[in-house]
Amino acid sequence: MLELKRISKEAIPRALAKAERYRLLNEPHEAESICRDVLHTEPGNQEAQAALVLALSDQFGSRHGADMSKAQEALAQLNSEYERAYYGGIICERWAKAQFEARVPTHLTHDWIEEAMSLYQQAEALRPGGNDDAVLRWNSCLRFIESTALTPKSEDTGREAGFSDEPPATWEKRTP
Repeated sequence: MLELKRISKEAIPRALAKAERYRLLNEPHEAESICRDVLHTEPGNQEAQAALVLALSDQFGSRHGADMSKAQEALAQLNSEYERAYYGGIICERWAKAQFEARVPTHLTHDWIEEAMSLYQQAEALRPGGNDDAVLRWNSCLRFIESTALTPKSEDTGREAGFSDEPPATWEKRTP
């Protein structure tokens, strides 16, 4: 049986740069593979872990897309509370947009966007000085809501049908 080969520790910076390039070339499967190779050689590498979260969420909505649980597992390995909130927001935002493209009911997309915005607000409160990435993403989510005319589900509609008003059940906030 064939086994995966390990990369050397010296090759990690170059491999991470290559993973970023593959993401930019819209080849997230390749980027995911490289991140996993880095993590196999250096478990706990936070740069590779963050890149893995992004590569997995890049695949949402694709024919061979990743499921959210893989992205959540990668997210849980991030050490920084700020990064868990920020990248958790990215996961929710990208999931929402993939669901929107798949034409799921718009109130479900709205719920995911709201969850992303909530996580971005958490990240904003934890951000290092001079880092407004969470603010930029929050604003982008609001613009998405406005441009797509997303609206939350009517409170009465769900109750009458016997459904809960709880947030999406598949999203689990994880903290190490």
